[in-house]
Amino acid sequence: MIFSSSLLENAVNEFAKLPGIGKKTALRLVLHLIRQDEAEVSHFSEVVAKMRSGIRFCRRCHNISDTELCNICSNTLRRQEMICVVENIRDVIAIESTQQFNGIYHVLGGIISPLDGIGPQDLAIDALIERVGKEETSEIIFALSPTIQGDTTIYYISKKLAALQPALPRPLKITTIARGISFGGELEYADEMTLAKSISNRIPVENFIHSGN
Repeated sequence: MIFSSSLLENAVNEFAKLPGIGKKTALRLVLHLIRQDEAEVSHFSEVVAKMRSGIRFCRRCHNISDTELCNICSNTLRRQEMICVVENIRDVIAIESTQQFNGIYHVLGGIISPLDGIGPQDLAIDALIERVGKEETSEIIFALSPTIQGDTTIYYISKKLAALQPALPRPLKITTIARGISFGGELEYADEMTLAKSISNRIPVENFIHSGN
């Protein structure tokens, strides 16, 4: 791709660094910005810069937030004793879109994947165990993608939670979403109806592990 302007080329190269954006799509986006009013483009760049510099992560659940606690954790109308464990922030957005879950979340920041060099120490697993030990949690719901890595993560965390059970003031229910989502699929790409039914029809992790899934 040959450019008549180094400014245009530099802008296209930067947009092409975004996931899922190739050079042709990057060029189309840049040309669109060129056609816009200069004030609109300035506002666009200011919003992106402000987002990057001001974004925070909730100290409790690790979700993206504007403040120390995200608006989900700070919402007193939500069931604070029910924690849904997810892989990433996109999964929080996917589950929230179903409007079927009224608890709170814990974002692990990934799943255990030795082949990718990701171990338990690289995830927010210890923070989850600490939360359960300190808060009055009654149920942990695993909403991880149905893959071998996701299942390994569920198994690892459930064992740590089981070891914690005797020290808790009340029994802890540990469940996982039902397998309405095909094995090997990604949670964020599931349609809202399937995801909503998977949450509603969740099963005990003990049954899930013993079934050999």
